[in-house]
Amino acid sequence: MIRSAGKEPTLRVGISSCLLGDEVRFDGGHKHDSLLTGTIGRYVRWVPVCPEVEIGLGTPRESLRLVGSAEAPRMVAKKSGADHTEAMRRYAERRVLELAEERLHGYILKKDSPSCGMERVKVYGDGNVMPRKEGRGLFAAALMERLPTLPVEEEGRLRDAAIRENFVERLFARHRWLSLVARRPRAADLVDFHTQHKLALMSHSETIYRRLGRLVADAGKHPMSDLLDRYEADFDAALRVKATPKKHSNVLQHMAGFLKKRIAAPDRSELAACIEDYRRGLVPLIVPITLLKHHFRAHPAPWIEGQTYLNPYPAELKLRNFV
Repeated sequence: MIRSAGKEPTLRVGISSCLLGDEVRFDGGHKHDSLLTGTIGRYVRWVPVCPEVEIGLGTPRESLRLVGSAEAPRMVAKKSGADHTEAMRRYAERRVLELAEERLHGYILKKDSPSCGMERVKVYGDGNVMPRKEGRGLFAAALMERLPTLPVEEEGRLRDAAIRENFVERLFARHRWLSLVARRPRAADLVDFHTQHKLALMSHSETIYRRLGRLVADAGKHPMSDLLDRYEADFDAALRVKATPKKHSNVLQHMAGFLKKRIAAPDRSELAACIEDYRRGLVPLIVPITLLKHHFRAHPAPWIEGQTYLNPYPAELKLRNFV
């Protein structure tokens, strides 16, 4: 039977504290995000972080902003001009090392923040020049540099259904990856992992999937630690690539090929039409996925049952209803 596991894993996800409702904002308020806490929150153990409070700034406090260049911004208090750059950088270096020990599955940052903004943070220059939206918060920059394969997003971008679905897919994929690494895998275990993720990887990047395949095929030629590092980097790079309706349709048609000689002609036509309707944007991804699951329950295919693609995360999240 093709279904999700009975007990879903608990993910460890770092998050800007204000998004959980903690009153740590410069004005003494918060930015509680119910989309996060009310949806993926049921599968998450949050690891809250507020860099500005944790370097000793009070609540409420003077607002901060980035000044200078986007490449090397400084974090300065808006009115007094007090410079907190070095304090934030020293803190970020230490805190990110601590977070690395947490073996996080992902991180959600607060948009536009001079400490936590992931992208397009305002950087102010001299005089009356308009600020440029080219910066990244100082803590966010340290986090993403030190943990390059960690799935990171900011709450504003997660309002987009496709970005949200991709982020959650990456969270659960990272959970599976870290679970594999924790078991001290042999080359054969990595081969199994790669096989189970074939369709998922193909829905993002067939090019990187094939590159990973060549890496796994030569597994015996490399030290296992190097092999795992190289695989993790490309595995994450693949999942970052946007999964388009065209790519999904190719994967769906690949799965439908397993049913070609097992189901009646009218059922094959219905399935092909359903996949085409999805490709054209007439129905969401969940529709052909559900139809395929129906046929594979009646006509089991062990290789398909082993694929993470059909159940990349809990069905209760309903993310494929909107992509």
